[in-house]
Amino acid sequence: MIIRWLGFTLLSLVLSISSSHARVLKACGHPFYPPVSWVQAGQLTGLAPSVTLQLFAELGYKVELSADYNWKRCLREVQLGNADIVVAAYRIPSRETYLWFSKQPVIADPVAFFVNRENPISFTDLDDLRGKTTGLLLGDSFGERLDQFLAQNTRIEHVSRNRQNFEKLARQRIDFMPVGLLSGRLQSQKMGYHDKVVALDYRVSTEFYHLAVGHKSDLKAHLPFIDRRLKEMQRDGTIQRLTDRYSLKYLDATDIPKTADIREPTTSP
Repeated sequence: MIIRWLGFTLLSLVLSISSSHARVLKACGHPFYPPVSWVQAGQLTGLAPSVTLQLFAELGYKVELSADYNWKRCLREVQLGNADIVVAAYRIPSRETYLWFSKQPVIADPVAFFVNRENPISFTDLDDLRGKTTGLLLGDSFGERLDQFLAQNTRIEHVSRNRQNFEKLARQRIDFMPVGLLSGRLQSQKMGYHDKVVALDYRVSTEFYHLAVGHKSDLKAHLPFIDRRLKEMQRDGTIQRLTDRYSLKYLDATDIPKTADIREPTTSP
């Protein structure tokens, strides 16, 4: 009788473990930030989605990548527990209230100010930005210090698609926008604005994209494994190879519009 009970308990445990790993996880990411992540042909693609799929497959999970959310909503859906994973995000205090972050970053992200080539800002330090108009994507953050400075000293115009910011900057409807140096250069080239938009030499900061899981998921226990694997992928050159591959994929894509319809900006996130 005891042997039968032990056998039943062991079987239940095995089935429970199998069931948890059989659950399809839902992940989302920034829809306009190549090569880290972007939406192409209705699919979320890029360096971070690729890494997320690989690492969770090694853990025995299937991951569904959602391309239905803007960046702000992606973060909100994970906060609410409707999604499990953010494939890559800056680690800032406000997000730590609902996300567990990998200690090891996926990729470093030097941040620059992009301006209009024909009418650039005369810039020596942040004080030169006071009273200027900033273009930001809904949900974007560039570190607590810069976020606070921009909110307190500039007029912020939020948009839902990054193409809108490049278009407005090319038309001189905003004065500048902060964006990761590599992503900004890829996007301006792809959208046909390279001759109108340029990055200032000044580097705002170097931020880091981390893989993150929601507090309402049951995935926190996997973060040590994820940290170890991310470190290995950095060391063996995998991250750099993926960065190069997805940079080329973005530039070679034929189904990403080069221009954008300008919508009226909102002034609150």
